[in-house]
Amino acid sequence: MANSKRQLFLKRRMRVRNKLRKVNSGKMRLSVHRSNKNISAQLIDDVNGVTVASASTLEKALGVVGKNNVEAATKVGAAIAERAKKAGVEVAYFDRGGFLFHGKVKALADAAREGGLKI
Repeated sequence: MANSKRQLFLKRRMRVRNKLRKVNSGKMRLSVHRSNKNISAQLIDDVNGVTVASASTLEKALGVVGKNNVEAATKVGAAIAERAKKAGVEVAYFDRGGFLFHGKVKALADAAREGGLKI
């Protein structure tokens, strides 16, 4: 019996997350979620279980409401880097979830790096 796409995605997400947790204990996690219409990023403190900063294409201030392309991902990456600096976070590790590291996800990570966040 073959696994469904969703089951394979969840399995891949947990595999990536668990490997990252082992090597990056004590650091904040930059988690990315991509849907068909939007992309969002959260800076999460796993020790305390709180979200420190977040950015999404659902925010009107970014000017890319409801868009999910490389340009929108770049704006979200720059916004999350800026908000991380305001929160006093310099270093985080990048959790791509079950998404492949290319296209929009890569654009978000590159923009966050350019914004001064070390990931």
